[in-house]
Amino acid sequence: MDYKDYYKILGVPKTASAEEIKKAYRRLAKQYHPDKNPGDKAAEAKFKDITEANDVLSDPQKRKYYDELGANWAQYQKFGGNPADYVKSKRPSYRPPTGQYQPGPDIDFDGPLGGGGFSDFFRNIFGGFGRGEERPNSGQRLSRGQDFETEMEITLEEAHHGTVRILNVLNQRLRMQIKPGVEDGQSLKLKGRGGEHPGGGERGDLFVKVKIAKMAGVERRGHDLYYDLPVDLYTAVLGGKVATRFLGGEISFPLPAGTDSGKIFRLKGKGMPHYGHPEQKGDLYVKIMIAAPKNLTAKEQELFAQLAALRQG
Repeated sequence: MDYKDYYKILGVPKTASAEEIKKAYRRLAKQYHPDKNPGDKAAEAKFKDITEANDVLSDPQKRKYYDELGANWAQYQKFGGNPADYVKSKRPSYRPPTGQYQPGPDIDFDGPLGGGGFSDFFRNIFGGFGRGEERPNSGQRLSRGQDFETEMEITLEEAHHGTVRILNVLNQRLRMQIKPGVEDGQSLKLKGRGGEHPGGGERGDLFVKVKIAKMAGVERRGHDLYYDLPVDLYTAVLGGKVATRFLGGEISFPLPAGTDSGKIFRLKGKGMPHYGHPEQKGDLYVKIMIAAPKNLTAKEQELFAQLAALRQG
């Protein structure tokens, strides 16, 4: 079994700090991510190596154990590639990690992640420790696979009414139901849909971070919505009913004569629903934005001039 130099894979020195390792991983993961290199087997293999290297070097316990073996690889091989036997022979007081793979810290990466399992080198070193080592009994909980995070963008209208999306991530096709009222940046958990456990244990979880696309003229503040509504000059001056399509529905309300531009009307219960409690809704604040008439005819200009003269008289 060939030795895998995780430091070389990430392009960092053996003295690299945790932050340097994290930065190197993020940079390389973005470069070789399968979504950016569809069908490229070499990039896929590189991405798996990068993910594996980060998993080991970002975990202090696994990194210490890896460094111990790396410094004495030749002696390690003499024991038939059994890490437990080697460590026992060199340092009886040192105990490697438990017989099951322990996931490292959550990966902070913008975009869907994958890795599709670990190499034989990793499994041999961290997936089980051979003869004489303690292993979890049936009453102990198996460690889990890696948790991953991905992002998904939806519209404000979809956030308002709820929606269904199909995700293709980690070689899985997932149907995801999004409840009304989901917030921008909210992370939704899909249990057991994360990375596979190299030893066949429980899968990790997948966290889907929701991003809500900006909508022109609309601002969300908690459960309340603020909407800039263009209204023609004549309706603002004479008054009348205002009706418009908004987030897939219709809103209407009476506009008093002589309404100024910038006037705000509150429509109770017309805002965003509370996540998990769609019967509760915030309010909608409509700001009137008076639009001056364009491309006036000569007759219209004359009438406006007469009106101005009357106002001045």
